[in-house]
Amino acid sequence: MDSMERTMRYSIFVLLSLSVAFGHADGQEPVDLEVIERIIEEGTERSQVMEHFNFLTNIIGPRLSATPAYKRAADWSTEILKGWGLEEVHLESWEYGRGWTLEGLTLEMTSPRYFPIIGFPEAWTPSTEGVLEGKPVYIGDWTTREISERISELRGKIILVAKPQSEFIKKDRLQPADFEESVTIGAPRFLPTEVPADRATLAQLLYQAGVGAVLRPSQGEHGTMFVLGRDNPETAVPTVITASEHYNMLVRLLESENPVELRVKIQSKFHEEDTNGYNVLGEIKGVDPEIGQEVVMVGAHLDSWHSATGATDNADASAATIEAMRILRALDIQPRRTIRVALWGSEEQGLHGSRQYVERHYSPEHLENRENFSVYLNHDPGTGAIYGWYMQENAAAKKIFDAWLKPLINIGARKNVIENIGSTDHLSFSRAGLPGFNTLQDYQDYDVRTHHTNMDFYERVSEEDLRENAIVIASFLYHAAMRDEKIPRVPIS
Repeated sequence: MDSMERTMRYSIFVLLSLSVAFGHADGQEPVDLEVIERIIEEGTERSQVMEHFNFLTNIIGPRLSATPAYKRAADWSTEILKGWGLEEVHLESWEYGRGWTLEGLTLEMTSPRYFPIIGFPEAWTPSTEGVLEGKPVYIGDWTTREISERISELRGKIILVAKPQSEFIKKDRLQPADFEESVTIGAPRFLPTEVPADRATLAQLLYQAGVGAVLRPSQGEHGTMFVLGRDNPETAVPTVITASEHYNMLVRLLESENPVELRVKIQSKFHEEDTNGYNVLGEIKGVDPEIGQEVVMVGAHLDSWHSATGATDNADASAATIEAMRILRALDIQPRRTIRVALWGSEEQGLHGSRQYVERHYSPEHLENRENFSVYLNHDPGTGAIYGWYMQENAAAKKIFDAWLKPLINIGARKNVIENIGSTDHLSFSRAGLPGFNTLQDYQDYDVRTHHTNMDFYERVSEEDLRENAIVIASFLYHAAMRDEKIPRVPIS
């Protein structure tokens, strides 16, 4: 179905449904179908969402926290928002720490035959001391005591630190929109990598040993690698996550007493000239003299991990979120409440951007700000079309959201679910007692293939889904900004 046909079909739907517009007569939640139709037309016929998405993924690429690439994405976002006429557009900073960029990697088997190994260094890993060449040392079946006793054998060596990876992440989490009843979902269990000691103890031992580099297998298969990292300068050694199949091959060769030789070189750079984290903020001012100071908010995290371009986590959501703001500005919407957008920094390291924002502006001592806050809408985990929202056990809000969702069924919306979802930025708000809800999407190939992996690229995202997601967000922002009352709250649990 092309965009014109989709718009025409929706227009027919609107004409057949005008009797429920605003819904005041029978006490239903007001829904403005005329504005929804305008939002759909703007978001379908004149969408710019793929331009935003392309710039974030292909032009800028990975956006690891506190790196020049992340700052470039933040600066670009502010210019985009200013260009559309949003007000109070600015960066809000906080102290984060140093950033890190990979500048080069060599990872090769040179004996018993030449073979390039698929791998990617963990974030914040230090550089190797030049090129390391030689026979790797496999310690996957050593005990902690053996490592301590043989520590001198490890200095400067390439270490295979884990047993062969035998379990893999094979299934995405459940698809909540496919079930008649609501379901609580979560990411698949993070599978263990079998190492001789707990992570902290092993890291300390390897650091004390002065190893040259460490290779670990991924929990992914078919060349997919889950690559994270943390800045631990006290115990950091050069570390590369390798494709599980390639890692397992190396271990089997060593166990067969083949003359395995590797060549490894990591070139990385730490960024200490600017150790700030940054959030991007902008707004469309509310015009109602009574409630114009109240805030309806939407956000998505702008940062990503480093081994791909962060397409499904979270450039797609960032692009759709700012596109929703563009749609509202293009329609010259005059919201009763202020509509504020945020692109968060450092979500991947612990929701730092949103937590800093909430603590700075909505902690208990900021009583007036809290009283003027209506709702926060977050767009993060998953990919595909927005089916609805996780309602965080807020039954009163769900009734409202159900009414707002119903006119969007024709473009892919399905249902809201009462359950919670964790591990993303709406929690910074809900934990502070403020209504915060996250988008409900599908997870096709998300947990298995793209989430935090080296395969999270542009091709994994559908243009139609991004257009529709921007439309859904714009519609919900509009209705939240226009209703008489703020969104109901639930007590902090």
